[in-house]
Amino acid sequence: MDSCCQTHYQKSANIMYCPVCQQIGKSVQIITIKALLRPQALETIEPESNYAFCPNSFCEVVYFNGVQSYGRDCLKVSVYQKDDALDVPVCYCFEWTRKRLIQAIRSRQNPVEFIREHVQANRCGCEVNNPQGSCCLGNVTKFIQSIDKGSIG
Repeated sequence: MDSCCQTHYQKSANIMYCPVCQQIGKSVQIITIKALLRPQALETIEPESNYAFCPNSFCEVVYFNGVQSYGRDCLKVSVYQKDDALDVPVCYCFEWTRKRLIQAIRSRQNPVEFIREHVQANRCGCEVNNPQGSCCLGNVTKFIQSIDKGSIG
């Protein structure tokens, strides 16, 4: 089994734009949608359709295709890109919230190395845990850089 932090599925060749903010969406696997939508929303998906994730923090839409869109209220979890609360995960597989990352950096721990070790041991499941459907290490690294620059905490 490939690591979840490697691209191991075919991305859609079609560029999809969020129907609300018009930002280009990031293609997500249907397994991500199935794992994270609340039951009422899940009942309405089109399993054969291509879906995308809207990364725009100011947009309410999380997932969309050409016909449907699902907002934050349709998901079982808070979405890192759309919710700036300290208790929202940056890494969903190992529950590294913003608060936990800040505490770790202040105590000279290396969360990136911790996560990377677990990824290499094939323990992550980003495709079913992370709303963006892909590895969180980029988000974790950017967030830590923002701590280091003093813009957080």
